[in-house]
Amino acid sequence: MSTQTITDSNFNFPGQKSVYKGKVRAVYSLENDILVMVATDRLSAFDVVMPKGIPYKGQILNQIATKFMAQTEDLVPNWLIATPDPNVAVGHLCEPFKVEMVIRGYMSGHAAREYKAGKRMLCGVAMPEGMKENDKFPEPIITPATKAEMGDHDEDISREDIIKKGIVSEADYLVLEDYTRKLFQRGTEIAASRGLILVDTKYEFGKTKDGKIVLIDEIHTPDSSRYFYADGYQERQDKGEAQKQLSKEFVRQWLIANDFQGLEGQSVPEMSDDYIASVSERYIELYENIMGETFVKADVSNIQERIQNNVEAFLKTL
Repeated sequence: MSTQTITDSNFNFPGQKSVYKGKVRAVYSLENDILVMVATDRLSAFDVVMPKGIPYKGQILNQIATKFMAQTEDLVPNWLIATPDPNVAVGHLCEPFKVEMVIRGYMSGHAAREYKAGKRMLCGVAMPEGMKENDKFPEPIITPATKAEMGDHDEDISREDIIKKGIVSEADYLVLEDYTRKLFQRGTEIAASRGLILVDTKYEFGKTKDGKIVLIDEIHTPDSSRYFYADGYQERQDKGEAQKQLSKEFVRQWLIANDFQGLEGQSVPEMSDDYIASVSERYIELYENIMGETFVKADVSNIQERIQNNVEAFLKTL
């Protein structure tokens, strides 16, 4: 493909102390407790990073996350300082909580798979009898997961176990739950204004040096969230049809259809250039629907150089 992607980042920013590389992002720690988070074009599914990058994916995820942080900062404080580049967020160093706060308004994805397997409890939370896949829960449920290191699977965990094992103190956990519900409510309202249903999502939080709990990482992106189109939702449910989704689920379904679910012994199917281009187009569609605005492609002739220059220029202003 002619479009350049960024699948690895080996930057050296002024005052850089260390770098942590996650599944799709690289986080650079600088002096003065500043973090530079670079969103790459890597694609992760079933906790496996795919061999090829998706054009514009990093820019899309970064811009959705940072714009939603601006739209929710009246409810929940966040780590963000600035976005000096389409693929970059700069923020305050935080000590991350070692749990992902997953909240589900509908029984979809992992919850639906567990339900089909006969389970009626998820992370210590009861799921009502008689539900169909993609039905709305009476109230949104919080189903936390322990955060995995790269290559490991996230594990479901109950609120009781999180507190009992000392992963998060009870006082802090109550704040995480409160913030999670507030963010999900706001996200639901924003989605509804754009003809979408926010089905489920996950949030990550950290603590600043002065002990404040803040939202970190991403929020309401198609990688961390599942959206349905509201139009026709009920008719599809009544007929037992699949819902029209705006999420990364289309990639997962393609992988499943090609005999890959991240299990031992399975290898990632070959992704053709045409398929990669179609995934990129889907991500742009996701952006435009979720944000309610046209996506503007950044200059990708030399992404690495662009990021280095933009970040360096910004750091001089601090």
